[in-house]
Amino acid sequence: MLSRLAEERATGVLTRERGVLYLVEGQVVHAESPATPGLDVLLTTRGALGSEGWWEAVSEAGAERRVGRFLVDSGRLTAGALELCHLGALYDAAFFTLGPSSGPARFRYGVAHWIGPVRPVSVDAVERETLRRRDLLHRIWPEPGTDTEPLVRTGRAVDSILPPRQRTVLDQVDGERTASDISLVLGRPGFHTLVDLRRLAAAGIVTPRSPTIASGPLPSGSLASGPDESGPAESGPVPSGPDRARTPEAPATPLSPVSTVVAQAAEAAQASADPDVALLRRLRDALEAL
Repeated sequence: MLSRLAEERATGVLTRERGVLYLVEGQVVHAESPATPGLDVLLTTRGALGSEGWWEAVSEAGAERRVGRFLVDSGRLTAGALELCHLGALYDAAFFTLGPSSGPARFRYGVAHWIGPVRPVSVDAVERETLRRRDLLHRIWPEPGTDTEPLVRTGRAVDSILPPRQRTVLDQVDGERTASDISLVLGRPGFHTLVDLRRLAAAGIVTPRSPTIASGPLPSGSLASGPDESGPAESGPVPSGPDRARTPEAPATPLSPVSTVVAQAAEAAQASADPDVALLRRLRDALEAL
C-alpha cells in the first residue's frame, strides 16, 4: 500500500496497528508511534527546547499546521536542529509503524499533521532504513521477545565496563517495564533502546519475563551471582530434594573456562525442566570462543 501511495503522490495519513505515517505528495513528512517518544519529548527531554516553548508553538501555530516553522522563526530552534531531531523521530516511529502487524492498514486522504512541513523523506528511504534496522537487531540477538515483553534481569554479573548508555537502560529493567516503557521514561528513541536491550540479552544480562517469573518466585539454582544482581521476582526458596543434594562442593583447584561454563549450564538446567534456549546459545558461543 505504501508503495502504491508513493506512486500516486497521495496526501494523507496511513494508519497501522503500531503507528501512523503522514504523506504529502507521496513523500513521508511525519510519523508517530506509541512505541517510541514523539518529537516533543525528544526535544524537551534533551534540553533543546523548553516545554513552555513547545506548547507556545502548538498554541500559536498548530491550527495553521506550521508548528515547525514557528519554532524556527521565533528563534527557539535552528532549522538544522529541528530537521535533525525531526528526521530521527520520523525514522524511529516509522520503524515501529511498518513492523509486523495483524491489523489492517487504512489510508485517509487529505489529512495533514499540525507540525507542518520540515523535511520530506521518500518512501524508498523509509523502507530501506526500516529493513536495515530489522537486520541490525537480528544480528545483535535474533530473539524478538526483548522488544515487546516485560523484562527481568537474569542475575548474571554485570561487567564493570558496561557502556553507560546500556547501564542506564539496565537500571530501568524491573520485571514490569517493556522496551517502550523504558524509552518513554528515559526520553530516548525507541530503536536505540531496542539495540541496547538486545545487546544486554545477548550478554545474558536481561531476558523477557517468563510466565514462571510472573506467577511466583523461581528456585535459586540459576546464574545469580548475589542479591545485588537479581530482582525481587527472581528471589525464592532454595529447592530441596535430589536437586539440592547434588549441589557440588567447591573444587580444590580452579575450573577451566570450559568447565565453568558447563557447570553453570548444568546448574541452570537443574532449576527448570524446560530447556533454556538462550542459555544454550550462550554456552555454544562461549565454547566456540575458547
